[in-house]
Amino acid sequence: MQLKQAIETVKKEIEEAAIKVGRNPDEITLIAVSKSHPTSLIEEAIECGLTVFGENRVQEAERKILELGHRDVEWHLIGHLQSNKAKKAVKLFDVIHSVDSIKLASSLERICKEEGRNGFKSDRLPIFIQVKLSDEETKSGIVEERLPELIEFVQSCEKLELKGLMTLPPFFEDVEKVRPYFRRLRELRDKHLPNGWLSMGMSHDFRIAIEEGATHVRIGTRIFGQRS
Repeated sequence: MQLKQAIETVKKEIEEAAIKVGRNPDEITLIAVSKSHPTSLIEEAIECGLTVFGENRVQEAERKILELGHRDVEWHLIGHLQSNKAKKAVKLFDVIHSVDSIKLASSLERICKEEGRNGFKSDRLPIFIQVKLSDEETKSGIVEERLPELIEFVQSCEKLELKGLMTLPPFFEDVEKVRPYFRRLRELRDKHLPNGWLSMGMSHDFRIAIEEGATHVRIGTRIFGQRS
């Protein structure tokens, strides 16, 4: 009951944030961030109507995806992806949000060609390009000056399908301070990838992200509680 109520509350806030700026709530995808949470809790969330789940680590996600499958849900990799985990990621995830280099994109393209995408809706792998908009050393992403060349490379790929841009801004207690980062990602999208999607916004700032154009919000704590 507690999980169901949390989900309903989050969905209502997504709807309110969208309506506030004249957007259709149906164009916003809720990604439930299930990292560090057990399969049993994800199963309960599925029963409550959630269909898209986000995981940070390939190894942790593998156990859950093999157990729950893809029949009723989509699995999105939202954490940093190392090239040596790319092969497993291609086999496990419906969408990858964290492509941040030509090297990684090239690896994914090659693996998709060699291994195929058996069991998925398409033989093409949907991806987001992660853009680094802050100076934080702990954050991954391509700097915006090099974004055009990565976009061009991905668009030239046969097996990668560029869906949009993603970012992880710094954390601020005052959520208004994060707005410029979301606005900047939208500006980059409008300039380089018209009609592309925007993966941005988490538990504490997703309302601001929606006001600035987010199409995919990644929410964990507000749904599942603190990670174990």
